[in-house]
Amino acid sequence: MIQLRTRVKVVDNSGAREVECIHVLGGSGKRYARIGDIIVASVKVAEPRKEVKKHDIVWALIVRQRKEFKRADGSCIRFSENGCVILVEKTIKPKGGRIFGPIAREIKEKGFKEVAALAKEIV
Repeated sequence: MIQLRTRVKVVDNSGAREVECIHVLGGSGKRYARIGDIIVASVKVAEPRKEVKKHDIVWALIVRQRKEFKRADGSCIRFSENGCVILVEKTIKPKGGRIFGPIAREIKEKGFKEVAALAKEIV
């Protein structure tokens, strides 16, 4: 569960290292983002000389969450950290060229095939 002011680790090579959620997309009453949801975030920590800078406002896709996520088959999955991938604004294309670590298979099922193609491991 990612809510407002949650700090999320960025797991791609776009230049951002950590972002803070400032809005959950999907309606005015939506409070929490889960795996496969898009958030609007502010970059809090960034690498120098990269495309994404500190204080930028970006769209991000949640690919990992610490809270256990129940799948349709009844199994649960839980990651050790919250993780997101920076997207090109108002599209479903990732800004970075690599994704570090595993991502959930729900990402591919929700239509983010380009993000899933960059991941080395889909759990």
